Amino acid sequence: MAQRSATAHWHGDLRSGSGRMRLGSGAFEGAYSFDSRFGEAGGTNPEELIAAAHAGCLAMATAAGLTRAGFPPESISTTARVALEAKDGGFAISRIELSLEASVPGIDEATFQKIAAEAKQGCPVSKALAAVPDIPFTAVLRR
Repeated sequence: MAQRSATAHWHGDLRSGSGRMRLGSGAFEGAYSFDSRFGEAGGTNPEELIAAAHAGCLAMATAAGLTRAGFPPESISTTARVALEAKDGGFAISRIELSLEASVPGIDEATFQKIAAEAKQGCPVSKALAAVPDIPFTAVLRR
C-alpha cells in the first residue's frame, strides 16, 4: 500500500500569521497565508493543492482507462478549479470544476466520453472528494 505525506507549519494568528507546506517527497514547498487562501496574495493554499491532486489523478485515471480500451493517448491536459466559500459560519469547498482535453488516435467521441466519465468517477481523489456538492466535468477530444 502506497502512503504519501505532506507537512504544514503555521506561525502566528490566522489573519497575520503565515506558514509553509511541504510535500513529503520534497518535490514542492511553498508559503501560504490568510491572504493567499482567501484573497489574491502570492503563495499557495490547501485548495490549490487539492486542485493539483484532482487534476493529476484524473489525467492518470483517464490514461489508464483509454489504454485498457486499446486507445493509448498521445496527451491529456486537465484543469481543476476549486471554489472555497463562506458557509454556515465557516468555509467549505462548494464546487470543483474539472476539464480535460485529450489527443487520442483512433477513438470515437462516444467511447472517449464514456471512458473519461468513468475515470472522473473512479479516480481515488474524486472518490475522496465525493462530499463536494457540485463537480461539473467537461471532456474534449482533440484530433
